[in-house]
Amino acid sequence: MKSPQVAGQLWRRLDVTVRDLPLGILFLVASFLPGLRGQGTVVGDLPTRPFDALAVVVLALECFPLAVRRRWPVVSLALVTCGFALDQLRGYHSVAGTALPLVLISAGSHLEHRRRTAVILLSVAYVPLAIALSRLGSGGETPEEFVTFYLVLALAWGAGAWLRSTRVAEAERRERVAAETRTAERTRIARELHDVVTHHVTAMVVQAEAARYLTAAPERLEQSLSAVSDTGRRAITDLRHLLDLLNPDHDTGTGSAEAKDSRTPAVGRVLTLVEQTRRAGQPVDFTEQGTPPASTGSADLVAYRVVQEALTNALKYAHGSRTSVQVRHGEREITVEVSTDGSGSHSAAAVGSGRGLTGLRERVNLLGGDFSADSGTDGGFTVRARIPVGSTS
Repeated sequence: MKSPQVAGQLWRRLDVTVRDLPLGILFLVASFLPGLRGQGTVVGDLPTRPFDALAVVVLALECFPLAVRRRWPVVSLALVTCGFALDQLRGYHSVAGTALPLVLISAGSHLEHRRRTAVILLSVAYVPLAIALSRLGSGGETPEEFVTFYLVLALAWGAGAWLRSTRVAEAERRERVAAETRTAERTRIARELHDVVTHHVTAMVVQAEAARYLTAAPERLEQSLSAVSDTGRRAITDLRHLLDLLNPDHDTGTGSAEAKDSRTPAVGRVLTLVEQTRRAGQPVDFTEQGTPPASTGSADLVAYRVVQEALTNALKYAHGSRTSVQVRHGEREITVEVSTDGSGSHSAAAVGSGRGLTGLRERVNLLGGDFSADSGTDGGFTVRARIPVGSTS
């Protein structure tokens, strides 16, 4: 099974001229076969004559340029056309004359520039050829037959033009898909960076600001600085993971199960976020109900990000406010609700206008869930998300 595949790969690696040459040789050999001699294309009613020394030149013009029909389509088309004209005017009527429609298809498909000029020149050149063949013949060929043959040649060119347009459309489609894929990947990476960096850095900033007022309490100051250090190390770990994803040699199939588990946070580890937020000075109540199913797809990670973004906003816009985190596991969905009463030192009015919540809404919607982020009249806010279980993003 591998031998044909290897042979096919080796054949495709050859230069396009080498791959096209056998077709020209095939036409040349067929023209000399006794059973096919004189059985080629006949335009006009000139009698068929035997091959002579000039016939060898004519056959060479009709056959060998097929080797460059894709590399130099204009050269191939010009030489084959001249060979075909001599073939008909001399009355050889060789099988090699059949190569003209083939080279027209190839030229229509691969010619990039001056396509209209090529069509006009070929059409103009056909007129004197038809007149010459009509005068040299016995008069049995009607003008309609010359027109019919011209239409056949035009159809061959049109087939090549259709192939070219199809190829161009496919190339544009692939480029568009590649661009959309790159954009989606950049958006995903930007979203991950925002979720990771914003949460950790916000916690570090809040903890560092609080440390300035703890100089009179060395124990609490040491705890605050330790929290900043732990948060920084966690941020570095997450950033390294994201950089690994950007590495083209990154293999998602490698690594220990523990490493993979730590890189894809589950809802069960939301408590870690809650503890980190509490250490930053935010009072947080955490409630988790139900048992997570064995397989949640991307739902657990999205739920984790919802809690992470909501707690980050609580630190930024409602620092010191009482915050409640509720996570409920169902058979088919995970429900997350994070609410802040707005009694802290900052206003939560700006929440919901940034990139974080917009990205979360897109994630939840992608999984077929519901997402909302509403500000309350007391200055607080509530983030709710219903995330179907078992989806992948």
